[in-house]
Amino acid sequence: MSRFFTDDLPISPRIPKLISALYDHMPEIEADRAVLLTESYKKTEALPVITRRAKAFAHILKHIPITIREDELIVGSATRSPRGCQVFPEFSYEWLEGELDTISTRAADPFAVSDETKATLRKVFPYWKGKTTSELALSYMAPEAKTAIDHNIFTPGNYFYNGVGHVTVCYGKILATGYKGIIAEARTALEGLRASDSDYAKRSHFLQAVITSCEAVIRYAERYAELARTLASACSDPARKAELETIAQNCAQVPANPARTFHEALQSFWFVQMLLQMESSGHSISPGRFDQYMYPYYRADLEKGLITRESAQELIDCVWVKLNDLNKARDAASAEGFAGYSLFQNLCAGGQDQSGNDATNDLSFHCVQASMHTRLPQPSFSVRIWNGTPHAFMLKCAELTRTGIGLPAYYNDEVIIPSLMSRGLTLEDARDYNIIGCVEPQKAAKTEGWHDAAFFNMCRPLELVFSNGVDQNVQIGPATGEVSAMRTFDDFFNAYKAQMNYMIALMVNADNAIDVAHAERAPLPFLSSMIEDCIGRGKSVQEGGAIYNFTGPQGFGIANMADSLYAVKTLVYEKQLCSMTDLKDALIHNFGRGIPEKKAKELTEKVVEQVYRMGKTVPEAGIRSIYQALLQGSGDPAQKAKYDHILELIDNLPKFGNDLGEIDAFAREVAYTYTKPLETYKNPRGGTYQAGLYPVSANVPLGAQTGATPDGRLAYTPVADGVSPAAGRDSHGPTAAANSVSRLDHFIASNGTLFNQKFHPSALSGLSGLEAFTALIRGYFDQKGSHMQFNVVSRETLLDAQKHPENYKTLVVRVAGYSALFTSLSKSLQDDIINRTEQQGF
Repeated sequence: MSRFFTDDLPISPRIPKLISALYDHMPEIEADRAVLLTESYKKTEALPVITRRAKAFAHILKHIPITIREDELIVGSATRSPRGCQVFPEFSYEWLEGELDTISTRAADPFAVSDETKATLRKVFPYWKGKTTSELALSYMAPEAKTAIDHNIFTPGNYFYNGVGHVTVCYGKILATGYKGIIAEARTALEGLRASDSDYAKRSHFLQAVITSCEAVIRYAERYAELARTLASACSDPARKAELETIAQNCAQVPANPARTFHEALQSFWFVQMLLQMESSGHSISPGRFDQYMYPYYRADLEKGLITRESAQELIDCVWVKLNDLNKARDAASAEGFAGYSLFQNLCAGGQDQSGNDATNDLSFHCVQASMHTRLPQPSFSVRIWNGTPHAFMLKCAELTRTGIGLPAYYNDEVIIPSLMSRGLTLEDARDYNIIGCVEPQKAAKTEGWHDAAFFNMCRPLELVFSNGVDQNVQIGPATGEVSAMRTFDDFFNAYKAQMNYMIALMVNADNAIDVAHAERAPLPFLSSMIEDCIGRGKSVQEGGAIYNFTGPQGFGIANMADSLYAVKTLVYEKQLCSMTDLKDALIHNFGRGIPEKKAKELTEKVVEQVYRMGKTVPEAGIRSIYQALLQGSGDPAQKAKYDHILELIDNLPKFGNDLGEIDAFAREVAYTYTKPLETYKNPRGGTYQAGLYPVSANVPLGAQTGATPDGRLAYTPVADGVSPAAGRDSHGPTAAANSVSRLDHFIASNGTLFNQKFHPSALSGLSGLEAFTALIRGYFDQKGSHMQFNVVSRETLLDAQKHPENYKTLVVRVAGYSALFTSLSKSLQDDIINRTEQQGF
């Protein structure tokens, strides 16, 4: 007999109604927060920045409109419209100012904006000129770093334009003590200061800012209690009236005070989650080990008879729906890299406790059930797996995977725990890790991890090897020598390492500049109140108040690089079937192939512009001729034949992802060219850099800025995602692919690795399919792989969804470290998912 409750629970009729209301309209941008923030900032210009932040937060929470949506049991919304979005001009605004008239029609993540909102924001924005974190960060960056960004070697846009997020706070502590407990802690620390202390000025203002922020949250919840009482008094439906009265009681109790019931605990959690998003525009604010800190309230209410498993499931499902009510607008370029309106709110279940015992409980199964019921992108649901994970839990998770929504993602305790310990975490803290955002491990409530600090395209430094460090006629990298003069493969590989080292250093410069800007202009007292040891140290998270401080930019394109290096070594240096000169020529001309339509238009415009600058014009016929030449590629038959031959030589070589030791060794070595140099650097908060190997979905837009590579990848097409084999190159089945990926050093990539696989639905049919699937995961994890995630959907279904999106409004797929509605993705990202290798079985 199972020690867990594993039965499927029915879905409440309430949940489909809530979901339908959520997706009725396009998400909308609202201006309330921007207006209130600006009002407060204008009144506090003489005060310390931490005080200004707290007062602005309090002013926003006092005056921003609130709403209780129909049928809700968990309340609190950042916007009046479902899935709406507030504006955060203190981080950046110029991109939105420039996109106000186009953001509703763009390809990736469009938002509606009313004319009234446009007018309001255009009045607000001028105040912020010269005051944003992005402007300050840019002034701190080295000129060479700016140049590298302009040439698409890496992009730190995530935190350049936005808040940081990427954190898990002490949810369990808030449930246990309420914000009155945090206020008491801050007051005690404040009373312990002496006015003569050298750091009294900063400490005292920080602690007072914590108190101001927490008091504002308590008053905000009281506003909801009053609104619920008002709605209840006017409600004629007895059932809904009772629900509103309960909501009023809950909001009067939490989050000010300790939660007494499971419902109160869920409501308190939601206020924390939502208001962290209100303070800052950072995403990946992750609920963490929800099944652990919620379980005592669930178990107590179940034992008292206050809830049934069915009523508990309904409440959990309501939280899952609410997590999809939060939203964020990004600039058009960033939206391409984060497509799908995702906030990456990673919620974790399973794994071990701090003593090394299995932590799976009934609530872990409820979490799986909630994702089955709602089938929504949020939360980005993850499960921790170790040698002691119950098989019943593995099978339940596999059932969720079989639904095709890309959840859950699977993480290996046996790799992640020692990996975190190597970065300085204690054993107990490492065992208590959760996942942030896409795939990033951290210890909750003690860490400022700065995960996703930048995207680094490992293929671009390879292009610089072939061009001697020149890009678009600008010397942006070191002059490593003419590639045709490199006599040995070691010469070639050393040139690549030199380009990598130079660009990694510039990325660090850019990240540190942005880090400093956030500390100076946007410290977050509310967030800091829930991260140890900010109150004890008397400083915000942004200033180094957390116990553990990291910066985690991610590299991607490992499969392309492994296959490229193997091709160069084999064809040029060992077998001498192709000269370096001919290979370079083939890359410049994209192997004689045409380039994508969008890029052809862009390059045509550049050519015309250059000619115009020379005082000349290009006739319409000439413009069409340039465009057609770019679309069609080489027209010379002899040249075309030569390029075809080179491409055929490359295609006939073995590739990464097929359980071939020599090529897998290249992949491991390539990863080291990124992970090892990076960990030598420090950040302004006193912490270290750690590498991640995952792309979110930036492998598509950044691939669109990358020329052809020696692995046969054509110019301006997607780069391989994460540590996965290049699309279509893993031809020996899922186990062979997993074996190859497991040979990478996942321990050194302590900021997370991402391994995607796609299966035809038939592969997971029946109990035998689920058993084979779980065996694949166990086998990969036994070989020290770190992470796996899956799409279980046929190519035919995805192609039909592209053609007939109206028939697939609820189709959720795994993109990168997150899931999203397929029809909300840009076509280029949809194509990337469609083109991934589809495994038919095990």
